[in-house]
Amino acid sequence: MVSGKDESVEKLHFEFPGQYAPGHFTPVLVGVVGSGNLEVMLEPHQGSTCTIDITTSAGGFGPIWEAVVHDFQARHRLAGIAVSINDMGATPAVVSLRLDQAAAALPLGLQSNFGAPT
Repeated sequence: MVSGKDESVEKLHFEFPGQYAPGHFTPVLVGVVGSGNLEVMLEPHQGSTCTIDITTSAGGFGPIWEAVVHDFQARHRLAGIAVSINDMGATPAVVSLRLDQAAAALPLGLQSNFGAPT
């Protein structure tokens, strides 16, 4: 985890090895930036990793973010994807829901791998 902080936002960066790469796809955007909510964007990314960049208005929750995104990646094992999250204080349950919604919008060939044992 890499963390950067200014007076109004905290920025976190995570990178995970992945297994399932969807190849080229149209970027996926779910959610909305608003109080208690967040938006998640998935974009194609060169390489075999899944990068997750978070900008949040709620500072000091790095370990919780790390647990939520680690759980997401353990379930989906994505590769070649850049995830961008813009958060306005969403709960971990909402974060997980939005990440799963975004993953479900990826090309169908990749979705068949979701939920496979890790």
